[in-house]
Amino acid sequence: MKRDGALKSLWQKEIPDYISNTLTVPDQTFDVVIVGGGMTGIVTGLLLQKKGKQCLIAEAHTIAFGTTGGTTAHLNTFLDASYDQIEKDFGEDDAQLVYKATREALDLVKSHVEEYKIDCGYEEKDGYLFSKDDKQTDELDKIFKASIEAGEKVEYTDSIPLPIGYEKAIVFHNQAQFHPSKYVHALAAAFEKAGGILLQNCKITDVDAGDPLTIECSLGTLKGHRLIYATHIPPGINLLHFRCAPYRSYAMAVTLTDDNYPDGLAYDMYDPYHYYRTQEVNGKKYLIAGGEDHKTAHQANTEECFTHLENHLRKYFKLGEIAFKWSSQYFQPADGLAYIGTLPGYSEQMMVATGYGGNGMTYSHIAAITLSDLITTNESKFSDLFDPSRIKMVAGFSAFVKENADFVGQFIGKRFGQEKLESFAGLAHGEGKVVKYDGDSIALYKDDKGSLFALNPVCTHAKCIVSWNGSEKSWDCPCHGARYNIMGEVLTGPARKNLEVVEIGKVEK
Repeated sequence: MKRDGALKSLWQKEIPDYISNTLTVPDQTFDVVIVGGGMTGIVTGLLLQKKGKQCLIAEAHTIAFGTTGGTTAHLNTFLDASYDQIEKDFGEDDAQLVYKATREALDLVKSHVEEYKIDCGYEEKDGYLFSKDDKQTDELDKIFKASIEAGEKVEYTDSIPLPIGYEKAIVFHNQAQFHPSKYVHALAAAFEKAGGILLQNCKITDVDAGDPLTIECSLGTLKGHRLIYATHIPPGINLLHFRCAPYRSYAMAVTLTDDNYPDGLAYDMYDPYHYYRTQEVNGKKYLIAGGEDHKTAHQANTEECFTHLENHLRKYFKLGEIAFKWSSQYFQPADGLAYIGTLPGYSEQMMVATGYGGNGMTYSHIAAITLSDLITTNESKFSDLFDPSRIKMVAGFSAFVKENADFVGQFIGKRFGQEKLESFAGLAHGEGKVVKYDGDSIALYKDDKGSLFALNPVCTHAKCIVSWNGSEKSWDCPCHGARYNIMGEVLTGPARKNLEVVEIGKVEK
């Protein structure tokens, strides 16, 4: 199973790519076209299809290619934005509403597992949050109080399921975990069985207003009355890109020589924090741990992040095999809560779900519940809470989006001599970097055979300069999180267009 990076995640183990029933564009107008075949897109499509809407899901690669294939799959009713912070920023009533949304999301996961008899390692677990010093303990007490007020089933505990010392701890009951690939594949099959259309390797390239919308894609032209961007971050240029910061998080799945696997979900309170859990896959147990988060493309040596994570684990656990290591991207919202609803600058025909922070598995189901209710009944009890329009709009922004959707980095098309360029750059095999050469910036990569790949480093989304991600072998944009492979092809949005290829010849300039 493919994902958006060079490193394999645990969720790809012995899982083939999903095979869709439909390979060509149907000649019909859909009630809803969903862009993105990750957890949000698949769950939303299934809910809408079951409610009588005819839906098509268009995935640019294969389902679960993006963050769904790189998650650590914690299912929580408490979020990265703690309840005390939510209560402070949004009020006590909205904090309670957040808890209701998260509870409904986890209940939906459980009902899907039971209804479709999904063998995905689903288990309900307690979730532990623990402090290591007085400052963290003060913060923990505030979180505890606000969580109780929000409706959480939480209490103090005198033990945690980790061999890590702590000062104080609380436990959130009725949390959960699962194997995300097996779960989303099962729901995709249920979606198609219910009459939904799933097109993979179908990249959306343009959307024209009207009813129905005219949606151009790599396989032809689609028609739909509604469109949902379930793409982690919407494409083009949108105000949401300036309210969602891209971050990268690192994960490992390791075996333990003493079989002392934690029974539960656990989180420390550092910034960035570490998170831990156990998953059994095909009869083999793994400790899954993550952390070392940083803003996308703001870390020069991403391998160091894995080294730091491994050193942290070796301090507390008796590690055997580091079976899998991978990293994944998420988008941190400006005010702590996701943006789910009408896409800013557009009519109600265009909808979006983004800004999940590190809680994608929970928020994907909140988004599915909220969007399906809005589309089928025109209302949702969560719509005001997560409404993207809580961002103040500016006059003429819709026109600005249209004008800037086709940003392309213009390169002068020079031809560079390979020998001179290679000598100048001094790249090791498997290394990439942005170099200055005769006044031009070039994103240059040398593969394991010594072949050079040169690109214009100007991100086609909003003209920022990409940086090399050595661990995942990708060019990442530090501004809004667009990512490209070594050929310049878009891995993840919001970019729509590939990086421009720079020709390398044998001749000297």
